[in-house]
Order: sequence, then structure tokens, then C-alpha cells
Amino acid sequence: MNDSTNERIIAIDGPAGSGKSTIAKALAKKLNLDYLDTGAMYRAVAFVSLQQKLEVSNEQEVLKVAKELDFNFDDGICVVHGKDASKEIRSSEVTETVSVVAAMPEVRKEMVKRQRTWAEEKGGGVVEGRDIGSVVFPEAKVKVYLTASEEIRAERRTEQEETVDTSGVADSIRKRDEADKGRSTSPLVRSDDAIELDTTLMGIEETVEKILELFR
Repeated sequence: MNDSTNERIIAIDGPAGSGKSTIAKALAKKLNLDYLDTGAMYRAVAFVSLQQKLEVSNEQEVLKVAKELDFNFDDGICVVHGKDASKEIRSSEVTETVSVVAAMPEVRKEMVKRQRTWAEEKGGGVVEGRDIGSVVFPEAKVKVYLTASEEIRAERRTEQEETVDTSGVADSIRKRDEADKGRSTSPLVRSDDAIELDTTLMGIEETVEKILELFR
């Protein structure tokens, strides 16, 4: 990754419901940069694997899906093999499966390669996920780790998924946190040089402004 690209990358990491997508989209708009949700990439792999009725614990089968994946993410719309799958990749079935897919070392290696290629082609961008500052773009100019209380994260994800089962969503988030932090490859961690922001009581604009200050 060349220095000019790293200078124009904002890496945003954090657990589910911490505000990554909302903040990343707002930042990208403010700075006129492209935006990539890397979690959507893993969800797309899980989605296609389920569509093909594969054994999702079989890394070689899932890796084949990852290598052949026709994926495009533009303006927050996730296009998989030419079709808008933005809603489908957020289904409960995909949510239950994605942590298995995301823990596969070879699949992560393929996704990281694609993410770096995306950044080179775009000349930087706002990238969000769970290993962006620690693994994908360790030399990024700005690294931010977003967090929030478990209660607030559950409320946000409940609203996003348009459900009323807050307790079920909270349980799902706890399981995903454990899986993300406990996996051997690219676990969810805060980079030593990342700025941690607790968004529990922070509004979108306040959070965005703090990150803009870092970038400028």
C-alpha cells in the first residue's frame, strides 16, 4: 500500500452496533471519499454459500465462493452477482452464519486482498470493519475504534433489523463479540495507535467532528 493511499484512509473498527456504518457513511460524505463496509463482504460470502446450500464449515468450499464472488459496494448498496442484496445479507440466517465464515483464515486473506485493492483503486476511503486498523490498513493515517454500551448497541441493531426482539438481538451481539474477539485470525482488537470513542452518549455529528479533527 503506497503512502498517498494510506494518507487518505480512515480505518474504523468496533463491535456490532457501535455506530461504524452510520459514522463511516457520514464521514465519507463530508470528505467526498468512497466508503466500504467490509462486514458486508463477509456477509455476501455467507449469503452466497447459503444460497448454494454449501456446508458453511467447509473452508475450501467457502473459499471458492469468496474467490469467485462478484461483489460491489457503492453508496451503501451491496450488489452481489449483479443483484442488490443489501437486505438479504442482513437476514437472521446470514447473521448466524457470518461469524463462522469470517473466522476462516483463507477467506479472510482473500477478503483483505480485495479490500486493499479497493483502496488502491479508490485512492483511499473510509473503511469500516473489525480488523481494519490492526490488519488491513495498519499504516492508515487515522484509526478509530468505536464502542458503546451493550444496551445501546442492542437497541441500535434492533432498529436496524426492524425487529422487536431486543433481548434476542442482545444475545446475538454477545455471541458475535465472543466469536470476533476469540478467533485466531484477525480478531477484533483496538490497535495501539487507534483513538477509542465511546458513542453511547455521543451523537452522530459530534462523533464525526471528532474524527474529522483527527483527519485534518
